[in-house]
Amino acid sequence: MPVSEQRLLDSREYQGIQQVLGPLIMVENIHNVGYNELVEIRCPDGSERLGMVIEANEGAAVVQVFEGTSGLSLPDTAVCFRGAPLRLSVSREMLGRVFDGLGRPIDGGPVPIAEDRWDVNGQPVNPTARQYPTRFIQTGISAIDGMNTLVRGQKLPVFSGSGLPHNKVTAQIVRQAKIVGEDVSFAIVFAAMGVKHDVARYFIRNFEETGVLENVVLFLSLADAPSVVRLITPRTALTMAEYLAFRENMHVLVILTDMTNYCEALREVSTVRGEIPSRKSYPGYLYSDLASLYERAGLVADSTGSITQVPILTMPNDDISHPVPDLTGYITEGQIVLERELFQRGIYPPIAGLPSLSRLMKDGIGPGMTRDDHAHIASQLFAAYARVKDVRALASVIGEEELTPLDHHYLKFGEAFERDFLSQRDDEDRSIEQTLDLGWKVVSILPREELHRVSEEEISKFYGK
Repeated sequence: MPVSEQRLLDSREYQGIQQVLGPLIMVENIHNVGYNELVEIRCPDGSERLGMVIEANEGAAVVQVFEGTSGLSLPDTAVCFRGAPLRLSVSREMLGRVFDGLGRPIDGGPVPIAEDRWDVNGQPVNPTARQYPTRFIQTGISAIDGMNTLVRGQKLPVFSGSGLPHNKVTAQIVRQAKIVGEDVSFAIVFAAMGVKHDVARYFIRNFEETGVLENVVLFLSLADAPSVVRLITPRTALTMAEYLAFRENMHVLVILTDMTNYCEALREVSTVRGEIPSRKSYPGYLYSDLASLYERAGLVADSTGSITQVPILTMPNDDISHPVPDLTGYITEGQIVLERELFQRGIYPPIAGLPSLSRLMKDGIGPGMTRDDHAHIASQLFAAYARVKDVRALASVIGEEELTPLDHHYLKFGEAFERDFLSQRDDEDRSIEQTLDLGWKVVSILPREELHRVSEEEISKFYGK
């Protein structure tokens, strides 16, 4: 999105700025400036940068500069207010391309021909126009499809930790996600915030080699980019997703990684502004700011498209009560939790069986969507694995030799569940039928009388088969 595309006839230019604080500049003696308004900054060396108004008072404004404030001098810097918010030039031609956090191509290709220009802050959606998510998205990962099903229009975050393979899991979801049994257009919008160059290269190379890049739009804000660009990157990506979903009528899966880096940038700007901090020094409006991103998912009446979100966030010190995962859990409809113990035992993907949850799963599975027995076998797997955790805890105290024969059945089930059901190769794309059959295979290790969550008809049809 070149700067020239952002110029408007009613722009107002002012010479000189009053203060520079980190990524922010303060401009005074101005008039008619609005919140979120696009700003063009002309540097003393003649170059141009983009910024956005984050605070507007009578006669003054605070502007965050996307490319950073290095090299700016107070008297020689000109500020031009463009009278409109930042807009993204959108087009279906952007599929298969790689852009920076502001929507500018970084893959060496030409600037796509714009079909329209959309406000990156999104358009308000009438709550009564929202439709309830009820359709299944197959990721090919048994731990997700079988027990924490992703539903079209849902917000289902992945909670990870430092060193855990969330990038690998994310790439696998992007490669394998599909809508089964329907002839629909499906696309993926991928946004990475604060990632290293090697991580960005991993994603691009992975998508190229597997042939899915043509259906993916990537927005990358690398670790060496100014941190404030991380604040606009998810909004740029979601704007592209809204265009594909509600103008092109496509079903769009949005991957946002890493939301913790986004929140760190938000905390940095808040600290520079001198705002009163809340938990862990994050701003008090962290909840509403995250909600402004997560709530841009869903289905809208009179549109055949949809937006499904899978935000990825790393929990500092694996603390699920940290403000970022804690508030994310309140806004979204469940979570996929990666467990360090499973990872250390060589299980991939290390998706925790019990802390993970999909609150909309019950509405996206069953007859006509997955399989009639899906809800019951998932419930049985949850219940049996919970018993495994109790038996393992007991064995650590009294020793395995003191356990009952039934307890030994549960230990055997737990090993098979983790080895055969949870664990799979990163290039293994399992259908929902394969996942459910695997579930029945491992649960058949238990005696029939221990299966309380499935019906007698299902036991007769699937048990031991």
